[in-house]
Amino acid sequence: MFHRIAAFASCWLLAGFSVAEDWPQWRGVNRDAVLSDERIPASIAEGTVTLQWRTAIGPGYSGPTVADRYVYVTDRGPNDAKTEIERVLCLDAQGGDLVWKHEYPAPYSIGYRAGPRASVTVHEGAAYSIGAMGHFVCLDAATGAVRWNRDLNEQYAIDMPIWGITASPLVYRDLVIQIVGGRDAACVVAFDRASGQERWRALGDRAGYSSPILMQQGGQDVVVCWTGDSVSGLDPMTGKVFWRVAMKPRNMPIGVPTPVVQGDKLFVSSFYDGSLLIQIDPNRPAAKQVWRRIGIDEKNTDALHCMISTPLIKGNHIYGTDSYGELRCLKLENGDRVWEDLTVVPRNRWATIHTFQIGDREILFNDQGELIFGRLSPEGFEVASRSTLLDRTTKQLNRRGGVTWAHPAIANGIIYARNDNEIVAASLMESAAR
Repeated sequence: MFHRIAAFASCWLLAGFSVAEDWPQWRGVNRDAVLSDERIPASIAEGTVTLQWRTAIGPGYSGPTVADRYVYVTDRGPNDAKTEIERVLCLDAQGGDLVWKHEYPAPYSIGYRAGPRASVTVHEGAAYSIGAMGHFVCLDAATGAVRWNRDLNEQYAIDMPIWGITASPLVYRDLVIQIVGGRDAACVVAFDRASGQERWRALGDRAGYSSPILMQQGGQDVVVCWTGDSVSGLDPMTGKVFWRVAMKPRNMPIGVPTPVVQGDKLFVSSFYDGSLLIQIDPNRPAAKQVWRRIGIDEKNTDALHCMISTPLIKGNHIYGTDSYGELRCLKLENGDRVWEDLTVVPRNRWATIHTFQIGDREILFNDQGELIFGRLSPEGFEVASRSTLLDRTTKQLNRRGGVTWAHPAIANGIIYARNDNEIVAASLMESAAR
């Protein structure tokens, strides 16, 4: 089962997620990439993972989601498409066959044009998808029928981020909360799940690229939004700002990773702007900065300057991927570096590692398409197995032989991952080391 007994659990029970082994939204049930499936092995066979199926899709940066026997993913249309479109695809989780697709025109005025960024959020029979230019649609999860759609760029006059809209929709009760970046204090907007009508808006900040999360403080549900200018805690029902910790960028808004929480600590890390640790009050919705560390620039970093990779807090340490792919361990109390590992992914600008936690061990997926089982500790990263899951492709990044930047999903012991050409599925149990 994927549910955890933790601070987030009651929030997601309120949101209504009930399928324990699914991966129904960005980074799983609790948006923390934590797995509780005890069947997943501690290592798999070295070499290349045996695939259960592979299905051709077009390019895109969005990671797949899995719910009720279906896999959802978005792309820029078939690789031979002559027009600019975005598609939402629903596939059968067992065989990879196409169940339905929804497509619409989507001319881009953004950089990195390989496709949509945000994962589809699936909740109570509805699939919520946001495109790179702000095309927001609610679809019937089983049939693909359109329930409602909104052109957020047209409606809110978005101050469009250079790389477009990337934050995945967050469902809370009868609302779906989205980072919009619109004018007139519409950085964050909550929509009615049934009709798509605006229910509230909040913050005059610029949009960031990070997806919001839910947590609790003193029995109050709080939605945490890392925008282009702050980390803020909002009332998910009204948009009221409970607390706000400024994080002004030195260059441009560039925060991509998801905020991570352990106990009364919340952590974010940015490519140009370094790391910020926040103390969250467990008794009431309040927060304050503990420490902030920034290097000279993105090459000469201090503590941690994450780009795409989301870090994790484990015990009294932070683990994360620095600006050029350096896997680092920091002391939680002050951000001092404990160690650095250069073997997990080749050193490159924006080198990426996505991390899943299973108890006291981890599964890492790097931008070379490798799946690495092991354990992070203050003593270092202990590798149990290393195998290739997916080929690199060049439309996401036409450099260094290509990348696999999209975050995989793990549901029911099966890993689903995509590149610019295909989405694949492989059973981790069947790939276990013998």
